Amino acid sequence: MCGITGWVSFETDLTQRREVLDAMTGTMACRGPDDSGTWLAPHAALGHRRLAIIDLPGGRQPMSVTTPAGEVAMVYSGEAYNFTELRRELEGKGHTFRTDSDTEVVLHGYLEWGESVADHLNGMYAFAIWDARDEKLVMIRDRMGIKPFYYYPTRDGVLFGSEPKAILANPAAKRIVDADGLRELFSFTKQPGWSLWFGMSEVEPGTIVRVDRDGAHTRTYWKLEAREHTDDQETTVARVRELMTDIVHRQLVADVPRCVLLSGGLDSSAITGLAAARLREEGEQLRTFSVDFVGQEENFKPDEMRDTPDSPFIRDVAKLVGSAHQDVVLDPAALTDPAVRRAVLTARDIPAGLGDMDTSLYLLFKAIRAESTVALSGESADEVFGGYRWFHDDTARNAGTFPWLAFRTGVQDGGNLLRPDVSRKLDLDGYIADQYRTALAQVEHLDGVSADERRMREVCHLHLTRMVRALLDRKDRASMAVGLEVRVPFCDHRLVEYVYNTPWSLKTFDGREKSLLRHATKHVLPQSVVDRVKSPYPSTQDPGYAAALQQQAKEVLATPGDPVFELASREWVTDAVSQDPATMTSLTRHGLDRLLDLHHWFDIYRPELRV
Repeated sequence: MCGITGWVSFETDLTQRREVLDAMTGTMACRGPDDSGTWLAPHAALGHRRLAIIDLPGGRQPMSVTTPAGEVAMVYSGEAYNFTELRRELEGKGHTFRTDSDTEVVLHGYLEWGESVADHLNGMYAFAIWDARDEKLVMIRDRMGIKPFYYYPTRDGVLFGSEPKAILANPAAKRIVDADGLRELFSFTKQPGWSLWFGMSEVEPGTIVRVDRDGAHTRTYWKLEAREHTDDQETTVARVRELMTDIVHRQLVADVPRCVLLSGGLDSSAITGLAAARLREEGEQLRTFSVDFVGQEENFKPDEMRDTPDSPFIRDVAKLVGSAHQDVVLDPAALTDPAVRRAVLTARDIPAGLGDMDTSLYLLFKAIRAESTVALSGESADEVFGGYRWFHDDTARNAGTFPWLAFRTGVQDGGNLLRPDVSRKLDLDGYIADQYRTALAQVEHLDGVSADERRMREVCHLHLTRMVRALLDRKDRASMAVGLEVRVPFCDHRLVEYVYNTPWSLKTFDGREKSLLRHATKHVLPQSVVDRVKSPYPSTQDPGYAAALQQQAKEVLATPGDPVFELASREWVTDAVSQDPATMTSLTRHGLDRLLDLHHWFDIYRPELRV
């Protein structure tokens, strides 16, 4: 797991621009605290920061191979979970290896198969290869978009990096944010390829971008396809169990301490149970970690998203599997600390406005990093198996828009935080409608299925190609900001493909959400978790949190000429800070969090707005 960056220029001698490459590489020191490396050639420069996970002494990067026709150099971020099998296959084809790292296997895979190496990989990865034999850069991203990857075409080449901040460290990249960037920021539709920064794009999941003297060329090597599902219920459950067991076993491979993120929900508990069983076979006790808030269990009140607190279920799982468990308990002061907010913003590069759900995640990962370097997470199970409440809400799933927006109206603009003139210019409703039509056009259908099955395939596709990408980016940025590698077993493409093509009637065969996962993993779960209703990532209910937001927002109001008011409505903020924090709505609290994110983001990034 690492941070990568680079620069290709067909008209500049980049061997004379080391200081710029060093600056780009240095922005990602948090992603790779263990090592740093650079590689320069006349028209290509590669930078790497390393978090050592496998083959600690042998996996240094950039890594290169000299061929008779020229050098091939690579920077790589991520993990190839099938690298052992690929290494044996490549050795059978005559390749020899100097290290035990998966990086070298991927590099030799490219030498053997070219860009088609992507078809052979199982894992999470973003890597770039400069192939001097053809003077081209090849950028490849994993199928689900687990590892972030951005690029910025220039007049004579391209800049790239794991995160926008690496690209923005190059003088050729301009810190411009236009209306389209803002529309997506406030809409939660996750437009494919979107970056907040004008001129910058993501390498889309399952995509290869090749850059040569003729420009950039994009090819999709993987996408969700509609296939007929012929397995019966028993066989389907057995196949999910088989896949889950294999995936967790593969993702536990590391030469550093490992743990599991445990929330007490079905998803993380299933990972915990399977991982604990595996480690017991190896004579090792599993470590588990959870986030909680001071007084949350004692004072918990059910709301529209959460029926129960997490703590009792976490205790049941930890007791059953015998894990060494640790709760990371946070109070409003920690959650609203401006220094923590700024750290999160710097990690994410965008003012996402998720408040305590971002700061608590960052603080959880920071605490975990003191004990472990690799953590397994239950992220993406809801998108794969159909767990969110709006999957099962007729109004939301048939609303003619993204179901998560229909279920919680008003979140897209921060609860009316935006100035009215800005809202009119952005026309978020029109943007969302356009994105929804575009997203639906990408869905393949099978003939002869019912209208309900057709619709639920669309709903599942929307989540797997839109919503999940935003959540994966959030988790990667927050974890890598403290040098923690988070692995996501539910994003294994074999599982995603199989479950995606399972009919909705099978996904809900017991009348509940995530029926397949529930039955496939109940042998490693306590009954309380088997019976538990879906509950999302926790959020503090302490009114002290809202009160702290109000106090900080008052300071923003008192700051003359604060650029945040180029977007935010002073009238809205003035009203929000006067409300009783004990009765404040979640939308108002969300708007205050978004205001504070924007305030600090303007200060950190100094963007030029073009609205």
